[in-house]
Amino acid sequence: MTTKTLAATNGHAPPAVDRRVAGLRRFALTGSILTLLGHTLLGFEASWAYPLVSLGTTYALDALVEVIEARLHDRSVRFLTGWQNCVDFFLPAHITGIAIAMLLYANENLWAVAFAAAAAVGSKAIFRAPAGKKYRHFFNPSNFGITLTLLVHPWITTTPPYQFTENLTGWVDWLLPALLLCLGGMLNAQNTLRLPLIAAWLTGFATQGIVRSLIFDTPITSALMPMSGTAFVLYTLYMCTDPGTTPSDTRGQVLFGLGVATLYGLLMAMHIPFGLFFALTFACAVRGIGLYMLHWAERDRATGFALRPQASS
Repeated sequence: MTTKTLAATNGHAPPAVDRRVAGLRRFALTGSILTLLGHTLLGFEASWAYPLVSLGTTYALDALVEVIEARLHDRSVRFLTGWQNCVDFFLPAHITGIAIAMLLYANENLWAVAFAAAAAVGSKAIFRAPAGKKYRHFFNPSNFGITLTLLVHPWITTTPPYQFTENLTGWVDWLLPALLLCLGGMLNAQNTLRLPLIAAWLTGFATQGIVRSLIFDTPITSALMPMSGTAFVLYTLYMCTDPGTTPSDTRGQVLFGLGVATLYGLLMAMHIPFGLFFALTFACAVRGIGLYMLHWAERDRATGFALRPQASS
């Protein structure tokens, strides 16, 4: 009997690592299917070279980083310890590569796609904050890669939201976002456990849209219209809820979701484009700084207690 089965029979939830791997597998499968459908039926405007270049870059750099870290820490290379471990190891790289190829549009400049993919993987190795006994990356990889590419190369843009349903008409036009909404909702409820974050983000997004409409006297439908698109569904359920770069506790999730929405509203008020990507990057940066500040405060308290003179018995 496996450990997972024993835990289930004793009334306990499966180990967290099982939930995480299951979530990664479902994320990867959903992204792969959407990519195949997009380039064959839905009307993706980018070429097939986009996912090939992006995936090739993320796979290669992820493997390189793993080999270097394995040698530095004198341990086994994880993707060389069995085919199942190999598949699971490359799931994050696969998800990152698929997301970048799907959301970034660089015309024929494939080097820009490779740049975004390299920046995404590099952010995982460079930007790390203390979390418990380990250091973990705090930037959403694909979002960071896209953000940096948009900042460094201003002639690059994101894919048009209409491409996800460009070749669909009638009631079928609503089928894809409805399907993604159901799949993403189940995935976040069962695997990522980020429903409070989603609720806070949606509430905050609607609130900032209403506030901007009242202040700047713009049609409220214009501010809330993005919520009806497939791109918004993908961002909400498959990017903003990344369990590796968002808080786990309910309070933290609510604050994070509201923070992303607030930052988005401020960026829109300043007429800064690509607000969704920039807002999430800023929120992750603030969270990373917060993790460091919390770590330093705990270290100072521990040091102060150790140096405090003990009362004589």
